[in-house]
Formats: sequence, structure tokens, C-alpha cells
Amino acid sequence: MLKPLLERWLPLPHNASLSERLRACTGAMLGLLLTAVCSHWLLGDAAIYLVAPMGASAVLLFCLPASPLAQPWSVIGGNVVSGLVGAACVRWFGPGMASAALASCGAIAAMFALRCLHPPGGAVALTTVIGGPAVHAAGFGFALGPVLLNSAVMVLGAVLYNNLSGRRYPHAQHATPNPHATRDPLPTGRLGFQSADLDAVLRQYGQVLDVSRDDLEAIIQQTEMRAYQRRFGQIRCASIMSQDVVTVEFGTPLATAWQLMQRHRVAALPVLNPGRRVIGIVTQGDFLRHSGLDDFTSLPARLRQFLRPSGRSHGDKPEVVGQIMTARPQTAALDTPIVDLVPLMADSGLHHIPVVDAAGRCAGILTQSDLMAALYESRLADMQQAA
Repeated sequence: MLKPLLERWLPLPHNASLSERLRACTGAMLGLLLTAVCSHWLLGDAAIYLVAPMGASAVLLFCLPASPLAQPWSVIGGNVVSGLVGAACVRWFGPGMASAALASCGAIAAMFALRCLHPPGGAVALTTVIGGPAVHAAGFGFALGPVLLNSAVMVLGAVLYNNLSGRRYPHAQHATPNPHATRDPLPTGRLGFQSADLDAVLRQYGQVLDVSRDDLEAIIQQTEMRAYQRRFGQIRCASIMSQDVVTVEFGTPLATAWQLMQRHRVAALPVLNPGRRVIGIVTQGDFLRHSGLDDFTSLPARLRQFLRPSGRSHGDKPEVVGQIMTARPQTAALDTPIVDLVPLMADSGLHHIPVVDAAGRCAGILTQSDLMAALYESRLADMQQAA
């Protein structure tokens, strides 16, 4: 019984890598140094130029830049509002234990109301009450002077450092747009977990989360994907791909490529270099887009004109596959689990994915039909096994 009780007090493990820890520590050091130098230069020797709660703000800004508690309005608004509340308590009630407790309480209430909750704000309010004669003499100027300046410079440093070190900041929530420009959810979000489900659960939860909503959604989606991998992970691209692939080269004439598509009834052709490495993919959509076939009444005639060689050595008209292909297409390895391709084909709109071997040479091609058939067969096998 003692062991479970002790385990509740032990620190929980974290998943931050060594590089991430070094990144956060370096950022906090540089952010505080920048804040101290700039504030000292602007406020001078006699003034209070660096307030202690900035150390706590640095933890959030550089260790947890995606947290809602670390966004610019939370940092600047939370610290300044808390300082103003603390100064008001000193003016009305004088310094003391009761004022300190009331200031922290009022600061939290104000930050909730203004949607700028920032934990170091509680420390700012407390510092304003117990900071001593210099802070008391500054009054509201303490919040509108060093606290505001420190917070603004710290946020500016966080913007520069986090983005330069690969962390998006400010961390604005964003939704993945539907590639068809409709209001429908992405195909992978129409069954199982949906964004509306998360919104409903968060409303019921009713507590502050130290993680952004879009990060939480991404974590849940990746967890679902790992569960799918456990279920379908044994099916690899090599098992279901088409191996006898019709391919073209960069210099293949357009008419030849089009004839290959019609003869083999395929909608895409991988483009290979002499070493059989995939350098692009050409689809029926590429032909239609580059030939300007927006007038369907004259489509056959315009397509014939587009495919007919011009006979010129120079000109704007495309003559070979390499001039209309999609370069550097998405590819998959032979041992890639097919479940990894579901978001690419369902959400990103890819219909054909070339499969390459360990040397990067074309080994096959995977289509949406291949993927659907494999998932159907796997589901059917599960149902038969359960029966």
C-alpha cells in the first residue's frame, strides 16, 4: 500500500530528447540575457530592469512554446494585468499577507476573464505586493514599465529563437483544408475520431489544458494510426503493388505516353531516369491541365493538337513527358506498411504512388484500388477468423 502512495509523488517520465532539452535551455538563457540587456539599456541602472517571474515565463516560452499558456497575449497580457492587480491591492489595502493572497487571487480571475492565463502572472502579482519599497513606490508603473518591457522583449526573443530552431511560434491553431475546397471533413476523419468529438469532450472536461487543441488532436490521430498499424501493419507495399509497371522517360514524346495510357488503361506513368530511379510521375490530369482542356466540346481536337509534335526545336509548346510531369513525386518503400499510405491517398488526393527498392529504383506502383482491395481482404479475413 505504501508503494502506490509513494509512486504518486515520484516525478513522471518525459519524452523530451536530449537535443530538445538543450534547445530549450539555450533558448531560456538567450531570452533572459536579451531581456536583461535591452531592459537595462532602456531603463537605466537605478530602475528595476528585470523582474524575477521572467524566469518562469522563460520556461513556458522556450520549453513549451505550443502551450496556450505561452502564447504572446498570455505572456504579455497575463504578466501586465497581474502587475496592475497587485499594484491596486497595495494601494487599497497596503502591503501584507492578506494583500499578497488577494493579489494572486485577483490576478488569476483577471487572466481568466481576459483569456490570458499565464502561471508566472501569479508571481508577478505576488512580487508587486512583497517586492519592497522600490516596487511599491513604482506603483502601477511597475506593471507598465519593467513588467511590460520584460514580457515584450521575452516574447520577441521567443519568436525569433523558436522559429529559427524549428518550433512554430506563435502557435496558432490551424485546420487541414479539404483538397477539394468543400466543407466535408477529410476522408480519414469521417469515421472514428472527429474534430467535433474532441470539441464536445473538451467542453465537458471544463478544465485548463496545457496543450493546444490542434496538438491534442494530432496526438489522438497519431495514436489511432499506431493502432491501425498494429492491425494492418503486416501488409506491406511489396505484397499488393503492381510489379509490371508501364513507365516512360523524361524524353518520351507526349503522344507516345498518351498512347501507353490508353493501351494499358492506366491513369499515371512513373517517369524514370536511365538508372530506373523515379524522377517524376505523369498523369492524365497533367495532360489535361497543360493542354488547357477547359472547353469539353472541343476536347478531342484540342488534345490531338496538343499531342501532335510541332516540328520546332524551340518553342513554348511541351513536346516530351519531362515538360509536364510532376517532379519528385511521393514514393513508398517495399516494406512500407500500407496503412501509412491511407492519409496520403485519402486526404492528400494522391491516386498513384510509385514503390522503390532499397537502391531507389522503381519496383512497382500502388493505386487507390490496390489499397482498397487490400484493406477489404484484411477486414474480411478478420471477420472470418472471428466467426
